[in-house]
Amino acid sequence: MADLGRVDLVFVHNPESTARHRPWVHARVRGAFAALEECVDAGLISGYGVATWTGFGAGIFTVPELLGLAAQAAGGDHHLAAVQLPVSLVMDAPIRQALNGGGPLVEARDAGLLTFASAPLHGGELPELVTPELAALIRPGLSSAAACLLAVASTPCLDVVLLSASTSEHWASARDAVALPLEGRRLQEIIDVLAA
Repeated sequence: MADLGRVDLVFVHNPESTARHRPWVHARVRGAFAALEECVDAGLISGYGVATWTGFGAGIFTVPELLGLAAQAAGGDHHLAAVQLPVSLVMDAPIRQALNGGGPLVEARDAGLLTFASAPLHGGELPELVTPELAALIRPGLSSAAACLLAVASTPCLDVVLLSASTSEHWASARDAVALPLEGRRLQEIIDVLAA
C-alpha cells in the first residue's frame, strides 16, 4: 500500500467464495474489517467495502449484518462505506428488489453506503444476447450494449456502474447512453418483459 499512497476505498472481494457456512464467513469478514479499520486509523485508506458475487443472493450475509460486523470490528463507529454486487439484465434480482423498495441496494442506500454495480454486461456476454428488438424496447436507437448499461444505470439506489471500455468511442457511447436514466415505471416494464 505504501506504493499507492492513500487509497479512498478498499473492497473485501467475494468473501463468500471460500465457504458457504455463514458463521465462518462472518468471522472472516469481521477479521478483515478489523484489519481495514487499522488501515483507516493509520491513514492508509479512507474506508472499505464488500464486493460480492453471490453473498447477498445466496443469503450468506445482508447489508445490516455487514454493518453489524463492521461495528464489532471497529468497536463502535466504523468505516464500512460501500457494497458492490453484480447487476445486469441477466442478474436482475437487485433491479427487481430495488424497484420494489427492498434488497441490498436499498438497504445500503438507507445506511448511507455507496452502491456499485459490477458486471453490467455480464462479462461481455450480454450484448450478444440482446436482440435489436429488446434494445429498442429499452430505448430506440441504442446499441445492445448501451441499452443494457442504461437499464442497469437506471436501477434505484445505485450510485456507480463499473465498466471497462476497449476504446474511447465505447466509453463515449456508454456515457451518452446513461445520461438520461429510465423512469422506474419504464424499467419495471422492461424487467417484466424479460421475466415473461
